Amino acid sequence: LKKSVEEDVFIPLYPKSTVEDKSSLCSKFQDRRFWSAVKLLSNVLLWDGIVQEDTIRDLGLSKLLNRYLLLNLLNTPPGPEGIEKCNKVVASLPERWFQDLKSGSTLPELLNFCQHMLR
Repeated sequence: LKKSVEEDVFIPLYPKSTVEDKSSLCSKFQDRRFWSAVKLLSNVLLWDGIVQEDTIRDLGLSKLLNRYLLLNLLNTPPGPEGIEKCNKVVASLPERWFQDLKSGSTLPELLNFCQHMLR
């Protein structure tokens, strides 16, 4: 899992003008890489309860979400596409991580993601 996260994930950042045209090759490539990383995030988080939680949170949240996915999300214009991307990320998070949290709080690794969603 660690090797996949550290060596296989690549989401290019293109200028906004390049990816605004959803039919452009750059936009399509960036989207494919983003969704591939979301799938890897989902697969990594499925190991929760089997592999140590700290390891899963580090790989899934600190490395995949905060290092790769969040950059793409921050560059996605507000609208249905951004909502769909955020929904997929949220759907992959294990519910049990949130059971003991106080209302209005979140995991430290999710602070930037939560701030993005609030915007």
